[in-house]
Amino acid sequence: MFEAVLFDLDGTFADTAPDLGAALNTLLQEDGRTPVPLEVLRPHTSAGTRGMLRVGYGLTPDAAPYAALAQRFLAHYSTTLCRQTRLFPGIHTLVCALEARGKRWGIVTNKPKRFTEPLLNALPLGPRAACVVSGDSTPRPKPAPDSLLFACEQLNIAPASTLYVGDDLRDIEAGRAAGMPTAAAAWGYLGLDHPIDSWGADWIVDSPEALLDLCNLESC
Repeated sequence: MFEAVLFDLDGTFADTAPDLGAALNTLLQEDGRTPVPLEVLRPHTSAGTRGMLRVGYGLTPDAAPYAALAQRFLAHYSTTLCRQTRLFPGIHTLVCALEARGKRWGIVTNKPKRFTEPLLNALPLGPRAACVVSGDSTPRPKPAPDSLLFACEQLNIAPASTLYVGDDLRDIEAGRAAGMPTAAAAWGYLGLDHPIDSWGADWIVDSPEALLDLCNLESC
């Protein structure tokens, strides 16, 4: 059905919330603030630094202290990058099934390259991705379609033949703008602003295993 499958990274391919949360809580403790429980942080994780500083400090990027706090947060995150991050259950089975059928797969994320590459290199399967496109690989990150179209160029596969799987509204918006079929990953972080059934995805899938049927695959 599809020639390739592209995944968002945080909240779709890998559960990065524990390490992002640890970086935020280190920052909060330095500033004499109360740490935030992981279950509170998790829905904000797909928004990266912006989401972490919003829940930890109540700040948006236009606030005066934001830039300095963001630098400190990212410095902490660079030291905790893959301590607790793991592939989501079922991702390994899905990727192995794709590879067994000769289907190519890759990662398209808004995460900066300086974090994306070492993180994927530390994860099982990460180095096997046919393409990796980071948030700074193209002029405009998601929800613009640029990064997804760039990934299709790298794979030499038409967008219409490539499924994009993501756990945030901007993933689905980017996929639709690129002319791709899209699947919303209900196992991911999802955010709090828009319910998943309002995103306009072609499919909503509850688990990576559910994508096996969607992609006409058998588990390995």
